[in-house]
Amino acid sequence: MQITPSYATANARSNELTAVVLGLLLGSFLILGVGFANSSTIHNAAHDTRHSVSFPCH
Repeated sequence: MQITPSYATANARSNELTAVVLGLLLGSFLILGVGFANSSTIHNAAHDTRHSVSFPCH
């Protein structure tokens, strides 16, 4: 039986939580930032993707 130090387990959980939070923030920015952007270039580049996931853009 191998005993894992508690600090190693806490560090691994902290790394997972950091990755999840950063992923959610980036995803939210991409959906909301691009979805409500005034630039027609950004809007048109992501237009089909937004409609495929039922995100309203107009």
